[in-house]
Amino acid sequence: MSLINMNNATKWRHFGTLISFVLIALSIISLSTKGLNFGLDFTGGMISEVRLDPSLTANDIQHKLEAALHQPVTVVSGGESGDWVLRYAAPETLSDQPELKPLLESFSKQVEMINVSLMGPQVGQELAEQGGLAVLITLLVILGYLSYRFEWRLASGALLALLHDVFLLLGFFSITGMEFNLTVLAALLAVLGYSLNDSIIISDRIRELLKANVDLPIAELNNRAIASTLSRTLITSGTTLISVGSLWLLGGEPLFGFSVTMFIGIVAGTWSTMTIATIIPEMAKLGPQHYAPTPITDNP
Repeated sequence: MSLINMNNATKWRHFGTLISFVLIALSIISLSTKGLNFGLDFTGGMISEVRLDPSLTANDIQHKLEAALHQPVTVVSGGESGDWVLRYAAPETLSDQPELKPLLESFSKQVEMINVSLMGPQVGQELAEQGGLAVLITLLVILGYLSYRFEWRLASGALLALLHDVFLLLGFFSITGMEFNLTVLAALLAVLGYSLNDSIIISDRIRELLKANVDLPIAELNNRAIASTLSRTLITSGTTLISVGSLWLLGGEPLFGFSVTMFIGIVAGTWSTMTIATIIPEMAKLGPQHYAPTPITDNP
C-alpha cells in the first residue's frame, strides 16, 4: 500500500507546509544574525589577469595562492590556454599586499601579468543593490502576472511558494557560510522562473477542477490536481536535476555555487508547489464560486 494516497494526501500536504514554515523561520533567524558571506563581486577586491604555464590547472593555482596569501582565491579561466583571472580580497592598505608575480614564479615557469585592477567596496555595494533590485523587480512582475492570470487566492499561493524558495536558498547560504556572488544571484533568478512554471501548472489544474467539480471540497480538488500533475513535475525536475548534478560534479569551482543553488532551488520549488501553493488557497477558502461565470442581467 502506498504511503501517500488520495485519502491521506491532505495530511501530508499540511505536514509538508509545517516543515516549510519551520525552515523559513530558521532561515530568517540565520539571515538576521549571521547574514550572507558576500563574495568579491559585492565586497570588492583585487582582480588580476595573468598568463601562466599551460600545464597548470585551476586547482593547482588556487591551492598554491591560497597557501601563500592565507585567504580564499577564485581562479577562473581567461579563455585562452594558460590565461587566468584571479580574484582575492585586497588588504586595508595596498602596501600590505604581497607582490603577486614572485608568488606565481615560485610554481610557474611562464608568468606574464596582463592586467591588475582593484574593485573598490563602493562598486561591490552598487552590484549588491542592483542585484537586490533585480530580485525585487522579478517578484513584482511575477505578482502582476499571477494577479492577471489567476484569482487572488491562487495567485497568493504561487507567490508565497516563490518567497519560500528564496528564503530557503538565502538561509542555506547564511547557515553554511558559502560565498554568495553574482553567479549565485543569477542561479537564484533562474530558480524563481523555474519554480513559477511549476506553480502555474498546478494552479491552472486547480482552476480547471474547480470549474468542472463544483460539489467537491477544495482539499479534494487540490489532491486531484497534484495527482494529475505529479508525474510531469517529477520527470521535469528529475531530468533538470541530472543536468545540474553534472555541473555540480564536473563543473569545478567556478560553477559550484551556481549548481548548488540550482539543485537546492529545484528541489525546494517542487516541494513548495505541492505544499504551500495548494495550502494557501485552501486556507483562504477558495471555492468553485470564485470561478463561476458572472450572470448577465437585462438591466441597462
